[in-house]
Amino acid sequence: MPTCQNCESFVTERYVKVFEPEEITRPRACPHCEDMVRRGKEVRAKKN
Repeated sequence: MPTCQNCESFVTERYVKVFEPEEITRPRACPHCEDMVRRGKEVRAKKN
């Protein structure tokens, strides 16, 4: 099962297919990442 590059939480393969480009096998951020924001294809640190 893949893990998030940011927080190391487990994610499903379906999540990776939906939210990441084909060449990326581990998501850069997931729903468990409180410090990251996903906007379209971009992932960035959350603004305070």
